Amino acid sequence: MDQHQHAPYETSHEDVRIPLTDGTRLYARMWRPYTDAPVPVLLEYSPERLTDTTAARDAQRHPWYAAHGYASVRVEVRGHGNSEGLPGPEGDPGAVADGAEVVGWLAAQPWCTGRAGMFGIGPGGTLALRVAALAPEPLKAVVAVCATDDPDDNGAYHPGGSVLAEGLLSRSAALMSALCRPPDPLFAGEEWRGMWRRRLEAVEPPAHAWLAPRPGETDRPRQDAGEAQDITAGITAAVLAVGGLYDPYRDAVLRLATRLPPDRVRALIGPWPHRYPDHADHPGPAIGFLGETLAWWDRHLKDAGGEAPAEDPLLRAWISTPHLPHPSGHWVAEPSLPSPHVRTVAYALGGAPLVVDSPQHTGLDAGRPVPTGNDADPPPDQRAEDAHSACFDFPVTDEPVEILGRARVVLRLRPDGPHGQAVARLCDIAPDVSSTLVARGGVDLTAHRAGRQDAWSPGRAEDVTFELGTAGHSFPPGHRVRLAVSSAYWPWIWPAGDSAGFTLDPEGSFLELPVREALPTTGDRITFGEPDPYEPLGVSSPATLDEERPERLVVRDVARGEWRVETDPRPGGRRIHPDGLELTEEARETCTILEHDPHSACVRAEWTARLHRPDRAWDVTVESRCDISCDAAGFLVEDEVVCRDGAEIVFHRTWERRLPREVGRTACRGGYAST
Repeated sequence: MDQHQHAPYETSHEDVRIPLTDGTRLYARMWRPYTDAPVPVLLEYSPERLTDTTAARDAQRHPWYAAHGYASVRVEVRGHGNSEGLPGPEGDPGAVADGAEVVGWLAAQPWCTGRAGMFGIGPGGTLALRVAALAPEPLKAVVAVCATDDPDDNGAYHPGGSVLAEGLLSRSAALMSALCRPPDPLFAGEEWRGMWRRRLEAVEPPAHAWLAPRPGETDRPRQDAGEAQDITAGITAAVLAVGGLYDPYRDAVLRLATRLPPDRVRALIGPWPHRYPDHADHPGPAIGFLGETLAWWDRHLKDAGGEAPAEDPLLRAWISTPHLPHPSGHWVAEPSLPSPHVRTVAYALGGAPLVVDSPQHTGLDAGRPVPTGNDADPPPDQRAEDAHSACFDFPVTDEPVEILGRARVVLRLRPDGPHGQAVARLCDIAPDVSSTLVARGGVDLTAHRAGRQDAWSPGRAEDVTFELGTAGHSFPPGHRVRLAVSSAYWPWIWPAGDSAGFTLDPEGSFLELPVREALPTTGDRITFGEPDPYEPLGVSSPATLDEERPERLVVRDVARGEWRVETDPRPGGRRIHPDGLELTEEARETCTILEHDPHSACVRAEWTARLHRPDRAWDVTVESRCDISCDAAGFLVEDEVVCRDGAEIVFHRTWERRLPREVGRTACRGGYAST
């Protein structure tokens, strides 16, 4: 029965298997409106498990679309969840081809009009873009949330030519845990155990592939910003690109809005972490995103032509204003990109040359690499980080300085060794001297020169240019704009093994801000509805007597000079689903470093997942552990997985691999950027 107030249709749902041409069947959950007329179809295609991991989220979104006149389908990628076959590596072209085949199969069903849309968040949003790049004829529209169009930029594991640390290992451990979980016998039947064993024999730790040099990488010339892999050339569908100012993938939103034809793209950047905008109330505000997307689907899947109204802006973006304890802000609209309302304003640094040799624990207050809305995810006050950096302040006098877009820095540097890193943070300094992070970016100095014939000799100056992450921010009068430059940023990026810092010459160095002119309020006002009502799935989380661990704890051993960050990603604890499934997940991540020894850096991630159906005597546990340490020569990557069926260990494997420190350095395209 339809449980959505004021929705025009009652709905039904069923689980089906979608056949591929090679005989593999993909598991799908389908919601449809009760109507005799054909309807368009919406597809969410993702490696995430639909019967447990995303069940609560799916039960909110898909029935809502069905109640408003669409068939809405959630499909698991090959080798994941209850789908048949073996999983491929992240970014597997085979999974993309499968997705295009699924689009064709759905569009050919008698209940479908032949017109299809795709949507998703994170990996699902990225897959939607990559399937759209194949231009399957039925696919007319896409909604991509927190997705990346370019794995060498936002999705990179080699940001700015450096190697990710905490973010890489935490993602690898989470994916390893998900890859090793079995199909659910309630949905996969008695074949679940055989499917599980075949997957376990084929699984490989994702971090190995992310860290390994790609074929020909060592000989590849350096690429500059703007030369990123462009998948948009093949996209014929209309794209609504959505991102959050607190999500690392938001730069893709501006790229998509710039590269796609303006009649086929719209962009939305709001005050959200890595979540759907109707769930992102921290910091928020959340918006009525389902209603926003329904208008998008109606325009492109039901109406002829599919062109946006003339008054519909190309970009709607949030401009934040520092306001403790919670940030505030307002919405603005841009008719085109580049925006006619934004101009580049250069701020010369000025002053005498100074040595930047930050302690190795600089970066502990960076916040979570991919925030999902937990209390400890955002970066805290940056004063401790600023103390380890070279800081340049610019006062804001009579009028606010409002920025929208990507700031850029040009730094004239003389390295004190053959390797090193430069990291820049843009901060808002309040009258009470509190420091709010607005944007950041960085570059590996060896990667900066990759492919050039002459080495960068210590003591020789050179201009290094890179962009910071997309920002929408208003610096109020009485505040200061601060550029903070450091030579380390742990645990976001791995320390350069023999870095001794660098000398920064402010003469010839400058900060470029994308400053937006003030517009009349009546001509710039954007409003959104409240989050749309829907019936929750009814997953319960029983109370526990266990003492809750801190989300993010920083520990200092004064005698040893050691700093340790202990993080609980909060994967969900114990959850009981309405169908009887008990899912328990626990995780812990630890990053450790000695403040004066880059070779001491190490990261460990541990995940435990238990899936239990008491009525079927089904009780499986997956324990995964990932460790990365380093020395002068390279990285040592160790992984271990233990899988139990009841008390019986059915799979136990360890991996160990050494990788050179040079990995990733030639992938630099002008730096990395994130907020």
